[in-house]
Amino acid sequence: MYKILIVEDDAAIATAVENQLVRWGYKTLCAGDFQHVLETFTSFDPQLVLLDISLPFFNGYYWCQQIRSLSSVPIIFLSSAGDKMNIVMAMNMGADDFIPKPFDLTVLCAKVQALMRRTYSFGASAQLLERGGAILNLADATLQVRNQKTELTKNEFRILQLLMENGGSIVSRDTIMHRLWESDAFIDDNTLTVNMTRLRRKLADVGLSDFIITKKNAGYMIP
Repeated sequence: MYKILIVEDDAAIATAVENQLVRWGYKTLCAGDFQHVLETFTSFDPQLVLLDISLPFFNGYYWCQQIRSLSSVPIIFLSSAGDKMNIVMAMNMGADDFIPKPFDLTVLCAKVQALMRRTYSFGASAQLLERGGAILNLADATLQVRNQKTELTKNEFRILQLLMENGGSIVSRDTIMHRLWESDAFIDDNTLTVNMTRLRRKLADVGLSDFIITKKNAGYMIP
C-alpha cells in the first residue's frame, strides 16, 4: 500500500484530503509537528508528499528543499497562493505538481494516482532509516546528520544498516561479520574491529561520538 504524507496547516483541509485518499486505498499520515517535518518524513517513509506553502515555523519551500536533499519522492504543493511566481518557485524547488486551493478532492486524487503511476512503474522510492537524528539512505549509501551528508564505504554502510535496522537491540559480532562478507569462511576478527573503528571515527566527525555502543562479550547496538 502506497503511503502519503500530508503537510497541511488547515486541519479541516488535511482531514478532508486524508479521508478521500484513504477511500482511494492509500495509507496516510497528517504531519502534526511543523517544526520537525523532516523527522516525520523519514520515520513514515512515504511514496508521495502533499505540501502546503504556508506553514508555521518554516514554509513549504524550506521543507521541500530538506526532503529533496534526501529523496526524489514526488511532492505536490497545495496552496491558495496559486499565482505564477509561486508555481514557478515551487517547481524550481523540486515539486512535481502544484494544485491551487480551493480544489476538487476527486481531481486531487486523480493527480496523485497519475503521479504515482508515472513514478513507481519505473521502480521504488529511496528507502530511509532514521535513528537518533541520523538518516541512512539505502539507495545511495549516504548518512545525513542535520544538513551534513557523509559518504560511506560498502562495509561502513552495511554495518550501520544492520545496527539501525535492529535499533535498541544488541547485534553480535558474528552476525555483523556474516553480513559484511556473506560467507561462513573464517574472517580475522580484527578486520571487523578496523571497520568499526573507521565507522565510529566518521560518525564522530558529524557529532555522533557515542552513536554505536559496545556491549562487552555480546556485540554492538544503537540505542
